[in-house]
Amino acid sequence: MIRVAILTASDKGSRGEREDKSAAIIREMVADLGEVVAYAVVPDERQLLAAKLREFCDEVGADLILTTGGTGFSPRDVTPEATRDVIDREVPGLPEAMRAAGLKVTPQAMLSRAIAGIRGKTLIVNLPGSPKGVRENLAAILPALPHGLAILKGEAGECGQP
Repeated sequence: MIRVAILTASDKGSRGEREDKSAAIIREMVADLGEVVAYAVVPDERQLLAAKLREFCDEVGADLILTTGGTGFSPRDVTPEATRDVIDREVPGLPEAMRAAGLKVTPQAMLSRAIAGIRGKTLIVNLPGSPKGVRENLAAILPALPHGLAILKGEAGECGQP
């Protein structure tokens, strides 16, 4: 089973002023993939987001961290920057696939600044903040995640190998 952590970046959510509907969708969509072992809502603050990502990777031992929120153009949208602060290597294909899938629905998909990357043996993927965007983006990459995570954890051969 994959150990999943969900991190929501939201000023209003962190103050209890907004229900976190996007995290609920993530939970629903990853139910067959693994177990949600950690969840947090933090303000749109780069250092707080980076600290929580490090905690989920290094202390909780999550295999996959899915963030939601903070990937747009607002000055407070800093999730990609916080993610870059903690990853060792980027995984550009995942956000490329998300944007490509999103462009079939709306031209605004090209405005996403989401990134994905690896810290140790943890994959971190930035998802949008809207429930609709979360569902569409996660659906685009979900089929590839089990194999990629198995390789990352040393449980499978390289792509194209048995």
